[in-house]
Amino acid sequence: MHDPEAAREGGLFVAVAGRRWPLLVVDSITEAIGRGAGCAVVSGSHGGISAARFALEARVALAVFNDAGVGRDAAGIAGLDGLQREGVPACAVRHDSARIGDARSTWDDGVISHANAAAVALGARAGLAVRTWLRRA
Repeated sequence: MHDPEAAREGGLFVAVAGRRWPLLVVDSITEAIGRGAGCAVVSGSHGGISAARFALEARVALAVFNDAGVGRDAAGIAGLDGLQREGVPACAVRHDSARIGDARSTWDDGVISHANAAAVALGARAGLAVRTWLRRA
């Protein structure tokens, strides 16, 4: 939805804990590949292992997903740990707070349910609205 190059040229940025990134809002994390390097990416994707792989391929600075109800063996948020191992802050919003596959809903209505340690270090916590955590800058 938002072009990171345009963001770098005066578009929408977000800031948290003294850091600032261009914002990229995409319904699927796969849309960040080739566009999301160095961006805070808010997606409508589940936070599973495959989503984390795509986020790493896109070289995102920060990632937001949907917890997809967490699911069996925590599959809906399993990617948060993989991103943590790579030092990428990541969180997931409650599936009942935002529509899965709809990044605008994640941005407008998403409430954090889970966050990795890197995101927690930047102030992410369960119960906090994504828009409150990632303030426009």
